[in-house]
Amino acid sequence: MTTSSKPSGWRNVPPPAGAKPASPYARFIPREELGDFANWQPGTFGGAAQGAPGAAPVAAEPPAPSAEDWQARVAAARQTGYQEGYRDGLVALESFKQSFAQQATAQIGALLDAFDRQLGALDGEAAQAVARTAVQLARQVLRTELQLRPELVAQVAAEAVNAVMLSARHISVQVHPQDLPLVAEGAAEALQARGARLHANPAIERGGVLVQSDVGAIDARIASRWAQAAAALGSHEALADDEGAGA
Repeated sequence: MTTSSKPSGWRNVPPPAGAKPASPYARFIPREELGDFANWQPGTFGGAAQGAPGAAPVAAEPPAPSAEDWQARVAAARQTGYQEGYRDGLVALESFKQSFAQQATAQIGALLDAFDRQLGALDGEAAQAVARTAVQLARQVLRTELQLRPELVAQVAAEAVNAVMLSARHISVQVHPQDLPLVAEGAAEALQARGARLHANPAIERGGVLVQSDVGAIDARIASRWAQAAAALGSHEALADDEGAGA
């Protein structure tokens, strides 16, 4: 006996009006309404079945690269490596230049500081040498002036008297006994104007003057004047050294 897939004489006719529609799950679907279909087989959801209607053809694997392709790839890789190496080399060179510049600057700065310190020390020694030479020359000049021009003591005495305050009283001018006549003659006008009295004092060296009053004293002795002049030159050498004492 043969069983047909659909009853003989079956027609797809809608149900009569007013009739209750049958359940859609109980409706028989003719083959003509299904269209193209295929029986389900394992692997159907993973991909189209081989030989099934409408299945896409399987793509063939690409051919293996030829020797020319390999050479082109090697050349491209070499070019890429060369460019990357060149870029890295430039970065390393720039970093080295900056590091070298910093080190050179630090070394040059340290060298200049050391040179400046040495030069400062030499300047100090040179200044001291010049000061000592100037003091020695000044000492010789002063001795020569005192010997050749003893009358200069009168000018010193006049300046010392005029330096005393105007309100001072009882002004006394003390000089070496050998300088007394020179001061009396050369500074007579200044002594009379201030009412000063002139006295001889052997303790005062020649060329020196000591003025005393009720408001203070003015020390114009040679040793005091020399100490002030030497201090201005940065020296503390005394006027009378061994050579000068012997002379």
